[in-house]
Amino acid sequence: MEKERIKAIRERLGLSQAEFARRYGINRRVFERWELQGARGSAVEAYLTVIERDPAAVARLLGHEQQKPRRKRA
Repeated sequence: MEKERIKAIRERLGLSQAEFARRYGINRRVFERWELQGARGSAVEAYLTVIERDPAAVARLLGHEQQKPRRKRA
């Protein structure tokens, strides 16, 4: 996958490289390298494509969904 596309996915989500890597279970340095050089391999490309298409579902399945604010009891 091209480095520009990888960076665009991350930027669209409004995440830093470290935040993206943590949320999606990717080593931070590996992710930085992907943004600099692109990512090769069908599994990597498939994973990034799934994140691109439904980032919330991937984060939820990995247990990284955003916490909803709790309601105060009356």
